[in-house]
Amino acid sequence: MRIPILDLKAQYAAIKDEVMQAISEVCENQAFALGPAVAEFEENVAAYCNSKHAIGVSSGTDALLVSLMALDVKPGDEVITTPFSFFATAGCVVRVGARPVFVDVDPDFFNIDPAGIEEKITGKTRAIIPVHLFGQLAGMKAIMEIAQQKNLAVIEDAAQAIGASRDGIKAGNFGNCGCFSFYPTKNLGGFGDGGLVTTNTDVLADDIRTLRDHGQKPRYFYKVIGGNFRLDGIQGAVLNVKLKYLDDWNEKRGQNAALYDSLFAGSPVRTPAIDPGNVSIYHQYTITVPERDKLQKYLADNDIGSAVFYPKPLHLQDCFKELGCKEGDMPVAERLCKEVLSLPVYPELLPDEVEYVARTVLKFYGIS
Repeated sequence: MRIPILDLKAQYAAIKDEVMQAISEVCENQAFALGPAVAEFEENVAAYCNSKHAIGVSSGTDALLVSLMALDVKPGDEVITTPFSFFATAGCVVRVGARPVFVDVDPDFFNIDPAGIEEKITGKTRAIIPVHLFGQLAGMKAIMEIAQQKNLAVIEDAAQAIGASRDGIKAGNFGNCGCFSFYPTKNLGGFGDGGLVTTNTDVLADDIRTLRDHGQKPRYFYKVIGGNFRLDGIQGAVLNVKLKYLDDWNEKRGQNAALYDSLFAGSPVRTPAIDPGNVSIYHQYTITVPERDKLQKYLADNDIGSAVFYPKPLHLQDCFKELGCKEGDMPVAERLCKEVLSLPVYPELLPDEVEYVARTVLKFYGIS
């Protein structure tokens, strides 16, 4: 039995006719950059996220970048974030000239540990970027309390968490804005790069819309220097089709995760812990295990896909050497990078396939 880490072809086969019709309409209209398909998607996804505004942009990375720009984070500022995330989280901070300041993650939930934030705040701190990793939200109540006390902006990196919620509030509605990615492997994935910023603040939404289109308002009149962060019409059309299925897909991911949980009970496999109050969308089903690298090879030898998110924490990456971080500074993140392994959890995965993956993992540890 061959099981990939993700099967996008299976998803596409089920909605091919709808997707191709939506793309055809964009081609007929010849509205390829922004346009009516993007406007419709923005309206629908704002309603889905329970946000006042949703602004489509060119990628999840650019969602972070344009948010930092709109909040006027600039050279000399500091932004607190997590070392256990995709590169873009900290990379965008450097791109606006600011300095990322890392806080270690919670050992149970893998998100930034709110308890470590306050001690990292200085007179230069301008913002906090918590990441909702693997599909569940960070401890936003505590983070927002700190941010409000210290007058700091909060940008939610929700690239992996569209549809996830905490205490009944969906991702992207706690901070000043939320940043989402529609990279093809995401729960809501496009046919290429795409992203989104949500906000409930009118002025911030207006600024982001201006900045995503070079800073022009009206056309050819530039009040600020923006960038080319527009979402393509074809991506808007594809995403609008897929959005209708997102809750169902996320529910199926949750069912697969629950089956894994039951199969791994009592074994050396540590299953994902979900913080009370959180509803995870299981963008990844990430276990922590001994002998991770050997297990991954064993799975590959048995035609089972898996992935390591992430093998090296951000504070130890070569490009951030100037920050002066060293091994041992973020012990939890450093340990997780050696122990985490993500297993297939995509919605098209069948129960017998989940069982095969779990049995193969357990067999590696001598459990039949």
